[in-house]
Amino acid sequence: MTHILRETQCGKFNENTDYLEMSKKDNGASVILAYLNEKNRPYSAQDVFCNLQKQHGLGKTAVVKAVELLALEGKIKEKTYGKQKIYFADQAQFKDVSDADLKSMDGQISELSAEVQSLTQSCRQLETELKELNSSLTTEDMTSEIRGLKEECSGYRARLEKIKSATNHVTPQEKEKVYKERDVYVKEWKKRKRLASDMINAILEGYPKSKKEFLDEVGVETDEDCKVAVPST
Repeated sequence: MTHILRETQCGKFNENTDYLEMSKKDNGASVILAYLNEKNRPYSAQDVFCNLQKQHGLGKTAVVKAVELLALEGKIKEKTYGKQKIYFADQAQFKDVSDADLKSMDGQISELSAEVQSLTQSCRQLETELKELNSSLTTEDMTSEIRGLKEECSGYRARLEKIKSATNHVTPQEKEKVYKERDVYVKEWKKRKRLASDMINAILEGYPKSKKEFLDEVGVETDEDCKVAVPST
């Protein structure tokens, strides 16, 4: 019983084999034949092109012609599935593989697949740890930041001691007096602003020009011109 392993994706072929030095006078047919015999897997012409074109510089048209010629000469086998053609090594040149051997290979494949999955998970975990370490501060950076924070705290302490030792502190009574005086001035400001606005609006009813022109003419500066606003009480 022959056994062919199928490969569904187009991969790279970078192995160092004897046929790497073969002549290209046959448009790559010898390279393709050696490749199919060594891999012993079914490939489409596109797969062969993808796997060999980078290393051997084979064009897609040349690959298609080469596999068709090899199949016509009986050196490889051709199968058609709908519009898709696949090519693979002539199995007659290989020894038959027993069911026991196939079962053994299936077991090896399962073990290797499990190992690959385990290694993949380990790599992901290590990548996550590496990312966390790269985003963390180094010992040198942390030492520098601690030093800066200590200096900042020292400055705050000195400032606090200076404030505590000052003799010109404002008493609660003085603070309350200042706030009351401020309220009086703010109310007066609002009152005068309202009166001035009422008078200007009354004049503008019979004034032929715009409000801005009137204010410029009489030399009135508004709070907005001085970039100030009435504080909230």
